[in-house]
Amino acid sequence: MDGRIAIVDDELTVCRRLTDSLTKEGYEAEAFQTAESFMARMAQKVFHLVFLDLRLPDMDGMKLLSEIKKRWEQTEVVIITGYGSINSAVEAIQKGAYQYVTKPLKLEVVRLHARRGLEKVALKEEVDALKRVLGEERSSFNGLIGTSEVMQEIFGLMKKVAVVDCNVLLQGETGTGKELVARGIHNLSPRHSYPFVSFNCGGFAEDLITSELFGHEKGAFTGAIATKIGLLETSHRGTVFLDEIGEMPLSMQVKLLRVIQEKKILRVGGNRPIDLDIRIIAATNKDLKQEVQERAFREDLFYRLNVVTIKLPRLSERREDISLLIGHFIKKYSTALRKKISRMSPEAMDILMGYSYPGNIRELENIVERAVALAEGEVVKVTDLPPDLQKLGFLSLEGEDLLSLEEIEKQHITKVLKKTGWNRNLTCEILDLPRTTLWRKMKKYRLSNQE
Repeated sequence: MDGRIAIVDDELTVCRRLTDSLTKEGYEAEAFQTAESFMARMAQKVFHLVFLDLRLPDMDGMKLLSEIKKRWEQTEVVIITGYGSINSAVEAIQKGAYQYVTKPLKLEVVRLHARRGLEKVALKEEVDALKRVLGEERSSFNGLIGTSEVMQEIFGLMKKVAVVDCNVLLQGETGTGKELVARGIHNLSPRHSYPFVSFNCGGFAEDLITSELFGHEKGAFTGAIATKIGLLETSHRGTVFLDEIGEMPLSMQVKLLRVIQEKKILRVGGNRPIDLDIRIIAATNKDLKQEVQERAFREDLFYRLNVVTIKLPRLSERREDISLLIGHFIKKYSTALRKKISRMSPEAMDILMGYSYPGNIRELENIVERAVALAEGEVVKVTDLPPDLQKLGFLSLEGEDLLSLEEIEKQHITKVLKKTGWNRNLTCEILDLPRTTLWRKMKKYRLSNQE
């Protein structure tokens, strides 16, 4: 693989020899004579492989090795050591170094360790990528996203019911993904190569529902100038998804029950029964048992549809899946809108993780689509969220101590100084400040490593 290699050695001749040799091999090589200059560069641009001398003027090489492995786990380190310090090299390998080379250095050995070290880095990257893919496979199932226990149980139930040719009833609030579950069952079933037809039973007059589902013959009524094949006939040998089944008129329920019992349909205006082989998956956000008791839904149809029931949870009942869904929708709409949005800011994520989502997944998707459309740069910010959610974020700050800009600056400089072991040069590199400016700010905020 092409790779970035650093040489950290206090001998200028060693730095020049290795840099020249590795550059000729096609690698991107840089040399450093101090740990401080190397760490400053590493903070800006991570190296895949480091050739590290254990004897450096400003830091013990073993300590620098530990720091590299702690902060950049993927980076491999080859120790450079004198012949009389083999024990130190072995100790370094025990602490995470990949290999060691002894002085005087042989360039062919250096090139060999460079190639093998970078191959090891590449292999680790492939393994990590595979783990991510496997993680995504576990979290995604036929278009459904979720690692929560309740969603894993639903995935398992979908697999079981898919191969059993029975009707299924999906229960859940609007926006919980009932049609995705229906499509998933169809895709996993022996009927997967035949049509999946979806029809919403709510909001249509009975005549329209009858015509759409059963079709009609030419001349069956005024305006029927041609024969129309209905959705049920179209879905022969496939699956019919009837959404909002609880909204279907009682008289229409009788007709559907007859289709299920007789496995035949009759077009409107027709007199010849047509054989029909379909599987029905119905969905509702109502309590159909209660509807049956109130005589708003036929009991016999309820039991015909309710062979297996799958209950979908509200999004607020599976909060551990929210971040996964956000990531999925960011990727989806970044691609669709040709933007390079990579993530939510921590503040925006906190707001979305705490929201109740009365509209469930459909509402979350709408929020993310809007945010991606409005976002500038690569990160979705609080200001990209809908105004009511922005207000929630502001209200969540009530009771917290809101810091001044000076206090925030003081805390950040202190944090970086402590992380670098109060190394001012490295702190200046990270904060992108002139050394004199850092000195003035340390004096202003009374910062010292005596704290």
